[in-house]
Amino acid sequence: MATTATKHERNLSAIIHASTFSKYFIPFGNFIFPLILWTANKNEYKFVDYNGKQALNFQISMFLYSVIVSIISIPFFISFLPDVFDWNFFGLHRLSDLNNLDIHISSDDFRLNRFFWPAGISGLIHVALVIINVVYTILATIRTNEGQTFMYPFTIKFIK
Repeated sequence: MATTATKHERNLSAIIHASTFSKYFIPFGNFIFPLILWTANKNEYKFVDYNGKQALNFQISMFLYSVIVSIISIPFFISFLPDVFDWNFFGLHRLSDLNNLDIHISSDDFRLNRFFWPAGISGLIHVALVIINVVYTILATIRTNEGQTFMYPFTIKFIK
C-alpha cells in the first residue's frame, strides 16, 4: 500500500525508523532520537506522524517484552544465590586435599545445571527480541523510504 508522500516525508520517516539503531551507541537513543524527529514534524506531515508513532510504539513494546522476560527469570537467579555462598559449591573445602589429587568429573558434581536452563532460555528470548527488532526496523526503513506504510508486528499501541 503506497501513499502519496513526498520524497522529504519518506526520507524523514526512514530516518525516524533508522534512528532507533542509535540505542547501540547512546543509551535510550532508540527512544530519544525518534521522539525528537517525530515531535518536530508530526504536525506538518501525516506520513511522518504515522511512522513516528509506529517506531516509538515498537521500541516501547520491545523494551517492555525485554523487561518482562528479565523479571520472569529473576526468581531462578535468586534461587541459585544460596548455592554460590556455600563453600562446598566450588569445591573449596577440598583445598587441603591437594596432596591426594583425584580428578573425577561427574554430572552429579555439576550443580550449575539448574541455573543454566532458565538463563539459557532467557538469553535465547532476549536474542530473539534483538533479531526481531533489527529485522523489522530494517524492513520499516526500506518500506517507508519507498513510500509504503509499514506496520510493525508484536506492537502494543501506546501512542495513538
